[in-house]
Amino acid sequence: MTVALEQEADLARQRARKSSFYRAMAILPREKRDAMFEIYSFCRAVDDIADEGGDKATKKAGLEAWRRAIDALYRGEATGLAAGLAEPLRHFCFTREDFLAVIDGMEMDVDADIVAPDAATLDLYCDRVASAVGRLSVRVFGLPEKEGIALAFHLGRALQLPNILRDIDEDAGIGRLYLPRENLELAGIADPTPQKVAAMEDLDAVCRPLLREAKAHFDKADALMAQRPRDEIRAPKIMSLAYGAIWRRLDARGFRKPRERIGTPKIALIGAVLRYGFF
Repeated sequence: MTVALEQEADLARQRARKSSFYRAMAILPREKRDAMFEIYSFCRAVDDIADEGGDKATKKAGLEAWRRAIDALYRGEATGLAAGLAEPLRHFCFTREDFLAVIDGMEMDVDADIVAPDAATLDLYCDRVASAVGRLSVRVFGLPEKEGIALAFHLGRALQLPNILRDIDEDAGIGRLYLPRENLELAGIADPTPQKVAAMEDLDAVCRPLLREAKAHFDKADALMAQRPRDEIRAPKIMSLAYGAIWRRLDARGFRKPRERIGTPKIALIGAVLRYGFF
């Protein structure tokens, strides 16, 4: 199984190099860019296990192998699945708990397909799969501890909530529904299932509150970044601008059928890189 996981991790690294995220990180100095690549490759690898790793037992075993690899990494054993993180760890002093939080977030998808979680569970999921990644990243960017954790809290949620809102129909296809139960109940939707909700003609009443919540997190993240030197916030600002473009397209499109797929606008990403990629 270890060999198979290492092969899957290598594939995740290859996909990571082709992602818009990696292109955005290309503006960083080499040491920081390499560290971000390793963080993102780790995230892709454990995400692939949760989404594509076979049956439940196989997925849980794969995630547990990554937990053991992270534990070994922090014991100074720079081999196996987490070997690529050894050098970045020496330079940026990542917190072990943040790596494990990402794995725990992926395991939430494995334990049972998430269907209409309550708001607290959804927020915990966002913290694990997005803000924990942010807490790792801000150490690379060089933000002070307090400000970095606050930025990770808000920007992680600002990026994850639009992902949830644009992937409603795609998630329903794999039996998942991340829209919060409270929003569904307020809209009069009882006993929600992914297929039932995705088939509805108009989800505006359910989704608009989540869209407003994302906007509040964007605003708080932007306010935090406005107080920091430009070299500390170039990379997170690029991601904020790119996902802000997704937010605006969701806001303009709404949530009535047909809900056409919204990708990462390449022009917005290029514009953000041009604006913040250079001193």
